[in-house]
Amino acid sequence: MLELCSIASGSSGNCICVGSDDSHVLIDAGISGKRIEQGLNEINLTSGEMDGILITHEHMDHIAGLGVMARRYGLPMYATAGTIEAICETKSVGKIDTELFHEIVPEETFTIGDLSVTPVSISHDAADPVAYRIKKDSRVFAVVTDLGNYDEHLVEQFQGLDVLLLEANHDIHMLETGIYPYPLKRRIMGDRGHLSNERSGQLLSELLHDGFGSVMLGHLSRENNYEELAYEAVRLEVTMGENPYKAEDFPMYVAKRDQVSPVIRAE
Repeated sequence: MLELCSIASGSSGNCICVGSDDSHVLIDAGISGKRIEQGLNEINLTSGEMDGILITHEHMDHIAGLGVMARRYGLPMYATAGTIEAICETKSVGKIDTELFHEIVPEETFTIGDLSVTPVSISHDAADPVAYRIKKDSRVFAVVTDLGNYDEHLVEQFQGLDVLLLEANHDIHMLETGIYPYPLKRRIMGDRGHLSNERSGQLLSELLHDGFGSVMLGHLSRENNYEELAYEAVRLEVTMGENPYKAEDFPMYVAKRDQVSPVIRAE
């Protein structure tokens, strides 16, 4: 059995819990330690029960609570060499015992308890960012956010999923006409920025298969997207795309930035 729950997901902070009956990990700690603990309590878990924190990259909406979690619970933290170096240079997270860091290498699988974890390189404007594929027995989950674009190699790495949390960051029209300064708009829309709703739907279309379980859309921008728009835009891309599937063929959820999501399980 594998299960996934979004504690928080959005441009203002991200923290995802993935686990089995015996092992649980956090993917990112971009909200306060207090909020992480409260969110885990809602699904009958505690921060102390986590077996580690998988870090995607060093931007603050992914590591804001990392220092507190490290100092309070002594949790092992897994990240690429570039990400570890960038975190250690980020003064706002405070002092972290460097012995808690475990260096990982993209596409080299490692284990935490009964979970097999494979980091996969992604295109984002960070030191050495990754997404994560997590496997137990025949079940495979993935958390894929913070990528400006994707290629065939990434699509290959995420075939055969049961459950996927996928970025649907922004609506292109809202971003283009919104209040963000032009350089920031270009960054977000660039190849090392974030996936739009449409690109999210196109990537999802390439990952669907007959045994696909469900998808949760995450990392929505507060200023340039909203839940209903992301949901409908991704569904439309799937239904109208060049694939044999329709949006009605599988459950789709949208993770909230300030509420714990339903727990998605695959037995």
